[in-house]
Amino acid sequence: MNARILAQPTTSTGAPLPLPALPQDKLLTVNIEQIPLIKDVFPGIHIKPLRLDLERGEWVFMAILEPGCSLPIHYHTGTAQVWTIQGRWMYREYPDQPQTAGSYLYEPAGSVHTFYTPADNTEDTITIAWIEGAQVSFNEDGSFHSLNDAVSIRYALEALAAARNIGPVPYIRGNGADVAGS
Repeated sequence: MNARILAQPTTSTGAPLPLPALPQDKLLTVNIEQIPLIKDVFPGIHIKPLRLDLERGEWVFMAILEPGCSLPIHYHTGTAQVWTIQGRWMYREYPDQPQTAGSYLYEPAGSVHTFYTPADNTEDTITIAWIEGAQVSFNEDGSFHSLNDAVSIRYALEALAAARNIGPVPYIRGNGADVAGS
C-alpha cells in the first residue's frame, strides 16, 4: 500500500474534521454485476468474491446455490453471518429452522452444522456470507476433510479463474488496500 497524504477532511461548509489515522482517498467498492461467477467451487455452489481480507481472516462472498447441493459437516473458528436473498437452505442439525429469502443468520464461533439446499427447491438460492476465520470440514467418519479460509479461498479463486480463462476477478483486498483485478 502506498502512503497517501491527503488534505484535512472538512464538512460541506468547510469546518475542519479530525484527521483519520488511515486517510482514504477513494471508496473501496465492487459491483456484483461486474464480478464473474466462479462456477462449481464445490459441486452446485457458485460464488462471486466481494472481499478477501487475509490479514483479518475475513471472507465475504455472494453464493448461488443449486437445488440439492451440500457441504460436509463443518465448524467455524470465527463468526459467520449469512443473508438469504432468494431461495431456501438448511442445516441438517436444525431441520425446523430453514433459512429463506429475507433471513439473516448469525453464527457464533464454534457452531457445527451440515449445510444443504433442499433438492425440491424450485429456484437457485442466493446468499451473501461474511465469514471470519476458517471453516473446518469433516467426513462422515469424523476424519478431516478440508479447511477453507480467506487465504485458501483466494488461492482457489485465482487458480480457477486462470484455469477457466475468466481473467482478473475484482474483489476488495484486505487491510483497506485496494480492489484486486481493477
